Amino acid sequence: MTDQIARMRITIEDVKPAIWRRVELPLSNSLKTLHLAIQAVMLFENDHLFRFDVGEASYGLPLDNDYMAPPTRDAANIRLAKLVQRGVTTFTYTYDFGDNWRHRIEIEGVFTADAATDYPRFVDGERRAPPEDVGGLPGFEEFLDAMAKPRHPSRKSILQWYGRPFDPADISRDEIQARMAKLTKRRAYGKTVHANTKFVKP
Repeated sequence: MTDQIARMRITIEDVKPAIWRRVELPLSNSLKTLHLAIQAVMLFENDHLFRFDVGEASYGLPLDNDYMAPPTRDAANIRLAKLVQRGVTTFTYTYDFGDNWRHRIEIEGVFTADAATDYPRFVDGERRAPPEDVGGLPGFEEFLDAMAKPRHPSRKSILQWYGRPFDPADISRDEIQARMAKLTKRRAYGKTVHANTKFVKP
């Protein structure tokens, strides 16, 4: 049976000009895999907690001291297919509860997968995402201002902290593709191992 894929647009909320990415994932993938795909295409480092909010339910990494009400469910246990079956078209993803990067995720459509294409797949996008630990939206605005102005009083310290120039228009497509290729390879390896173990007699 041919896989179905969901095409999704992911936009960081409250940032202008918009920072967004479009990705395609098989409906058999979980929200945990979507999290990893977002990390890849936004060039985040997966150093912080995350949460998907879908209607009244939240999905992420279940914690013993979970303060959420209702408690966070395991993102690895819900497939994109289930969301599509429920008629879900938009939901949110929050990464790093300190910087609080909220993303709006729109399911733009469901299509038949191309047998010659590897998934998850990066399609397109615009604008570079904020660096890790930049200090949320206020910190990112100051960061951009300092990077754009050679005489900005904080430019030297911010350049030293970040370690290199920052071009807000350059999303580093090659790096995104390399990260997505690693994710795709890991998912394919996991599927192969799972398929092989089904035929091993106890």
